[in-house]
Amino acid sequence: MFRWLAGRGARPSRVAETLTRISPSAWQGARGSLAFLNGLDEREDEALRARAAWLLASKSFSGAAGMALDDDIMLSIAIQAALPILELDPVLYEGWTEIIVYPGGFVIPRTEVDDSGVVHEYIQEAAGEAWDGGPVILSWEDSCPGVPQTANVVIHEFAHKLDLYGGEADGMPILDAHPQLRPRQWRRILASTFECFEQMVTEVEDAIPHYVDPESEEADPWYGSLPLDPYAATDTAEFFAVSSEAFFVDPWPLAQAFPDWYGLLQAYYRQDPLRRLMGRGWRKGSDPAL
Repeated sequence: MFRWLAGRGARPSRVAETLTRISPSAWQGARGSLAFLNGLDEREDEALRARAAWLLASKSFSGAAGMALDDDIMLSIAIQAALPILELDPVLYEGWTEIIVYPGGFVIPRTEVDDSGVVHEYIQEAAGEAWDGGPVILSWEDSCPGVPQTANVVIHEFAHKLDLYGGEADGMPILDAHPQLRPRQWRRILASTFECFEQMVTEVEDAIPHYVDPESEEADPWYGSLPLDPYAATDTAEFFAVSSEAFFVDPWPLAQAFPDWYGLLQAYYRQDPLRRLMGRGWRKGSDPAL
């Protein structure tokens, strides 16, 4: 009891019990509905199933705003959340206990202080939120299978948890288990890639005609030329989270635009989704569409 309340992972016996309760049909149904998992080999599939069982055994799931959770919903979320730690120690998801699921988008009260010291309070619409030391909050409408798989709110929010495990949310996850990666190298490539992406977003915004609302769907064709969702230009924490979801679900634009950053994510996550999704014959520099 106290182990769970402290936000530590479930005991191996509880994880094993949870694993046995995931039937082959439930697993194949949930896994098969997520196209970005195509290409997982047998070892990876078993490892993902074990990580998903760890999450189900270690975290409590709560529905909000009338959301009724069932085993299929929880399994789908657990599978998506487990993918980033497929080859990592699940301890990186410890320190908190709850996953809260809304049926759709939800609102978050925000407070900001501007440069003049004036406090502004407002309500922000959201599809996901990861609190430092607190829960992960998700919109099922934006997390369920069938949504456009060029983005993934579950992976996005759990990437924030990996970032927060290393301290401040700044796009710099803890690298203690990665002797081949150096914090200075990570910060240098992160900063240069983020700056490059900021410039890309600025150029796109400057190219949008004055009669087109840049916040409307009419502006989507311009933003569609970017290798990442423009939200990644918010700050380095969001850049890491948006990059991580793209890395797993739509890796080609990311790898093509920012090969050094893709290489860092590949080394950190110990996975190569582009090779997995495009086939073992893919090599850097080749066009997977050919």
